[in-house]
Amino acid sequence: MIGQRTLFATVVTPTWPAAAVAIVAGSALVALAAQLRVDLPFSPVPVTGQTFAVLLVGAALGARLGAATLAAYVAEGTLGLPVFAGGTSAWSPSSIPGVPVAFGPTAGYLVGFVAAAAVVGALAERGFDRRVLTTIVAMALADLVIFVFGVAWLARFVGPERALPLGMLPFVAGDAVKIALAAVALPVAWRLRR
Repeated sequence: MIGQRTLFATVVTPTWPAAAVAIVAGSALVALAAQLRVDLPFSPVPVTGQTFAVLLVGAALGARLGAATLAAYVAEGTLGLPVFAGGTSAWSPSSIPGVPVAFGPTAGYLVGFVAAAAVVGALAERGFDRRVLTTIVAMALADLVIFVFGVAWLARFVGPERALPLGMLPFVAGDAVKIALAAVALPVAWRLRR
């Protein structure tokens, strides 16, 4: 690992073999967390463990490597691997008949995962991961990024007036729990990263 001093923090740049291992392990964690799925009868968006894993991976790996890990995860699903929620891939049917997951109502959340990993990683690189409270703030901001992408895309399917009640509001309490768990698990992720 090579350290580079920036204005705000020391950014650790892993060697390419270490980065490759981190990307594979991080995308595997997100894929595993995606299998924890609970469908809500009133929403096309399921409750999953993905948010927990996305925030943890982004905070542990930093902006660039975290975003690369989530981009790899999305690419794996796009290529047909069953890594998305409930063992689906981009080409599995979504909650709308005839529409694959890649273009279905939850596709915006997948894009949001990449952006959220970059946001929480950048904040972690600036020291937000040094205290539990600031870690929670960084993860909450990144979670909001996921919702912005997810709800904006979902609105195409359910209409703008229903997107927030179906794509964000039912998930806020659960995401608060996932954020707390990810913040508590972060020191373990640091040890594994080393």
